[in-house]
Amino acid sequence: MAESAGTTKRGEPDAHCPPGCLDARVTARLLTAASDLALVMDPEGVIRDVAVGESMPAPAAWGQLVGKRWSDTIARDSQSKVEQLLLEVRTGAVPRSREINQRAEGAPGGTIPLRFSAVQLDEDRVVALGRDLRAISHLQQQMISAQQAMDREFSRIRQAETRYRLLFQVCSEGVVVADAASLKVVETNTAAASLLEEAGQALLGRTLDELFQARSWPQVQALLSALEAGGRPADVQVALRGRGREVVASASGFRQSGASLLLLRLRATTNQVAPGGTRESRVLAVVEALPDGFVVIDEELRVLSANVAFCELVQQANENQVLGQPLDRWLGRPGVDLDIMLANLREHGSVRNFATIVRGEYGAPQEAVVSAVSALDAKVPCVGFTIRPVSARLTSVPQAGQAMPRSVDQLRELVGRVSLKEIVRESTDLIERLCIEAALKVSGDNRASAAQLLGLSRQGLYSKLRRHGLGDLYPSEIV
Repeated sequence: MAESAGTTKRGEPDAHCPPGCLDARVTARLLTAASDLALVMDPEGVIRDVAVGESMPAPAAWGQLVGKRWSDTIARDSQSKVEQLLLEVRTGAVPRSREINQRAEGAPGGTIPLRFSAVQLDEDRVVALGRDLRAISHLQQQMISAQQAMDREFSRIRQAETRYRLLFQVCSEGVVVADAASLKVVETNTAAASLLEEAGQALLGRTLDELFQARSWPQVQALLSALEAGGRPADVQVALRGRGREVVASASGFRQSGASLLLLRLRATTNQVAPGGTRESRVLAVVEALPDGFVVIDEELRVLSANVAFCELVQQANENQVLGQPLDRWLGRPGVDLDIMLANLREHGSVRNFATIVRGEYGAPQEAVVSAVSALDAKVPCVGFTIRPVSARLTSVPQAGQAMPRSVDQLRELVGRVSLKEIVRESTDLIERLCIEAALKVSGDNRASAAQLLGLSRQGLYSKLRRHGLGDLYPSEIV
């Protein structure tokens, strides 16, 4: 300290200190024990002495405050607080403690937050006692950061819950959430309430067996038992209570808040059409019953929907086994046919009678004719394919001794079925036959004239006539 009341410069008791008073050393210890920073000031606020506790940084530097006004040694935002604190002391009012940012060398940010209270010792001295608030300030900052992190996490959870609620309610499939132990319904979405033809609130608390007809409940129990055993149960077709509407049910389990829950998905079968139903329902029923395979894919070429005939073509048990799978797994030569069809769809919007092959999951490929239409500008962009196996009625690839194609269209059908070398050879034969037929027509079926027109000898012409089967020879014309 620069100066201490009641002591000499050597720290000996002051001769002017009356008996019973505390000397400067004891007073300084009391001040540092009661505070981290003690300032002794005159009534004008000029610092006359400083007592510094051990927790304060650079104790030697605090002696520079002696002789300065206290308001000049603090941060600008705390100056009014100092003036009010000293005013309360001078007027005899009960001083109220205040948080003041005291400037200090070596401190982070150049200031230290202190809570000061002031006491007037006598007419000439005022003592301001300050408690270091850095630890409390650090804890407050940690609490604020933790609170902000909690607020962000809470907001994220609320947003995720809102998205879940929205998706849960707008989902076209009926969804029923039930307790795995009691089988009581915990939650349902709008689609499930519509399938069950009851209000969603009325379904809460009811057991699952109340949702299905008695004849279908054993199937549901078997589904739940398979799920409990840890397997992946196959979907089952069951009938709901009320009008006995047929649905396809699937189940999965999850845990939440320490409880096991069941999630039942109810999907209406596509072949149900109510009397006088909508146009869309009637069309769907017809498509489902088509003898030709019908499949709908998305922009990524993955199956969105398929009828029974398509599942039979690709040797799959039901639609669930093909949903989400790439169509080129079964249709066309990989990387060729489907790309050609999609290019034509983008240019023309439809494809008719495209010759390709269909590969079953377990069998050999078979030839098929495909027609397709695109709906890429619809709300859900998609492409529909009609697939008809035609291997039994298509003319097979010509072999030696068999009749050749008689037209360019027939040659086109060979593309992709035979090699280019064979197609070129057959094209040459076709052109040769067409030229011979034209020459015979121009010459009025006179072989000699036709041979002259073609630049052939008559024997050469007769040889080609026999090869192409263009009529009997007349020996009288042979010279």
